[in-house]
Amino acid sequence: WPALKGRERLRVDWNYDKAEARSSDQIIADFHALTAQQGIPVSAQGDVEAALAGSGMVLEAEFVVPYLAHAPMEPLDGYLEWTGEAAVARMGCQAPAIDQRAIAGILGIVADKVSVETMMAGGSFGRRGTGDAHFAKELAHVARAIGPGHTVKLVWTREDDIRGGYYRPLTVHRLRGAVKDGRIAAVHSRIVSQSIAKGTAFEPMMMRNGFDYTAAEGANELLYELPAHGCDVHHPQSPISVSFWRSVGNSHTGFAVESFIDQLLVAAGADPVAGRLAMLDASSRAAGVLKKVAELAAWTGPKTEAGRGRGVALVKSFNSYVAQIAEVSIRDSGEPRVHKIWCAVDCGIVVNPDIVRAQIEGGIGFALGHALFGEIVIANGAAQTSNFADYRSLRIDEMPEIAVAIIPSTQPPTGIGEPGVPPVAPAVANAIAALGLPRPTRLPLVRA
Repeated sequence: WPALKGRERLRVDWNYDKAEARSSDQIIADFHALTAQQGIPVSAQGDVEAALAGSGMVLEAEFVVPYLAHAPMEPLDGYLEWTGEAAVARMGCQAPAIDQRAIAGILGIVADKVSVETMMAGGSFGRRGTGDAHFAKELAHVARAIGPGHTVKLVWTREDDIRGGYYRPLTVHRLRGAVKDGRIAAVHSRIVSQSIAKGTAFEPMMMRNGFDYTAAEGANELLYELPAHGCDVHHPQSPISVSFWRSVGNSHTGFAVESFIDQLLVAAGADPVAGRLAMLDASSRAAGVLKKVAELAAWTGPKTEAGRGRGVALVKSFNSYVAQIAEVSIRDSGEPRVHKIWCAVDCGIVVNPDIVRAQIEGGIGFALGHALFGEIVIANGAAQTSNFADYRSLRIDEMPEIAVAIIPSTQPPTGIGEPGVPPVAPAVANAIAALGLPRPTRLPLVRA
């Protein structure tokens, strides 16, 4: 409390020369303008333009997802002991080696004199894995300012944590697709999104031929066997800091690609499940989870009785395959009500089934809350969202019933902490479209 009261007395003159000055709508408009231009080529198979020109039906859609904060229950915090010759840091961190070097550089000691003890608490979802180690640097600067021989603890307020950037990037994703003879003939993605790697310690690992592969993951290589598909990206720059967010690029490409595939299948007159299966190798792991989730949900089509719609989505992320079906109705208020989500997952050999189910259930709750309500609103370059009062989380009475089926496998174990997230938004959006309502193309689904 004394620290908070003392901070209120500070008078700081900021230099805004290099700061962001736009608001969310202007950033989206600027990103939209870039979708008219060729981006950096990421992938290409077949002749997309020829397929589009030679098809009887061409569809186009643009999907927009906002900046999102991680908002873990524990804000950024850390503890540091510095003797002058060595240091011990205790904090939640996802890149200890990067934090170790950052602390050593600021304290003027060699890296092997810094011990980083990772605290397993409080959540993160990517927030504690920044490539510039900004929190570790701040912690070290505090220790250096106070001097050796003291211990320091630094805690960010919730408001600073949510307003402080390092968001899931705002992204505009334009898709074009062709339907011919009742089948999808081509799909092309153009993605406009800030790079989370450029200018950080992750750049050498994540930048390939001028593009950040995480921005396009999930769109550059489609699960479906199509005659032609391609992807290119733009990486506009902004002073708004961005970083990993649970499921990274798949969190936005899953929504755009699976919503658009659904739209194309409707145009082709195909059932959303049967149409997807027709584009998959019947013996593939992707087909396996899709068939299993349809069985689990007793799928008979996208429309059900009692005013409910069902939507399906299939996403591969972190080398795991996840298919989900969401059952949705619309409240009198106009807000979606998600009643149940069925999920089938193939993550290779399962060591502990309880952990797999827990991660899928938690991922669904995390993803659904953000799909329905999550948005960092930018006005004149500054985040207006500040705490859980205006960065709404999913409430307990809004959590759907969840059924999880785990596919037995002999494949090596793969990811499970993140793959439950990407299919949620498109499954819910596709269910809303199945009710005859306009297909959602912008998140969050509930906007102020």
